[in-house]
Amino acid sequence: MRIARFSIDGNVAFGAVEGDGTVDSGDLVLDIIKGIPYADFELSGTKVPLSKVRLLPPVLPNKVVAIGRNYAEHAAELGNEVPDVPVAFFKPTTSVIGSGDAIEYPSFSDEVHYEAELAVVIGRMCREVPRERVKDVIFGYTCANDVTARDAQKREKQWARAKGFDTSCPLGPWVETDLDPSDLAIQATVNGEQRQLGRTSEMIRSIEDLVVHITEAMTLLPGDVILTGTPAGVGPLHVGDEVAVSIEGIGTLTNKVIKRG
Repeated sequence: MRIARFSIDGNVAFGAVEGDGTVDSGDLVLDIIKGIPYADFELSGTKVPLSKVRLLPPVLPNKVVAIGRNYAEHAAELGNEVPDVPVAFFKPTTSVIGSGDAIEYPSFSDEVHYEAELAVVIGRMCREVPRERVKDVIFGYTCANDVTARDAQKREKQWARAKGFDTSCPLGPWVETDLDPSDLAIQATVNGEQRQLGRTSEMIRSIEDLVVHITEAMTLLPGDVILTGTPAGVGPLHVGDEVAVSIEGIGTLTNKVIKRG
């Protein structure tokens, strides 16, 4: 099931996405959900065309835990070795935007990059999750763009500003709850030109590895997000560009880059 979060007439709701089209095709409808999707819920039967609503970030995470250098070719393209343990960092909730929202180019950077990633959405509060229970705590998966101020990342020892500036974490367009994430095509395009193309099977550490590693240290809450790393092919974005992240079985997350006002 595809679960979207949206606003209509000033109200925010979740809905199940029905139909086989894309966000822009005009063929999709939303069956509004009674309650919240992390618990048992019912479909209301009240349906609205997706074209009549504004898509929001599919979740509002308490925290986004991101993993760096989880694809060997990406680590190599930036002159880094594969780390002995997963490199984890945080992106704040203020960095999260949805599909169709604008990425605002930060004033402190001259080199902003896209990074297409598979995002894991947590469905229940969990800590110290054993490997065999990882699937039980996952709500679903969505597309992510770990937008990065690469020059700031290089000159600052901590990545908080480089990875955490406002609008640096596009998520969407919805969460797919029924998906095998082990071998999915993942790509990024800029202005319609393909820049990244990889598969989730190329991850150095699996989703199970990452959930176990992260929950050894911290409690994850429903709606929290794990970014699983990016394949090779990252590169610059400029004001006016349109960047799209597409993942097989999920859909396409699209954002335009604007100058911060």
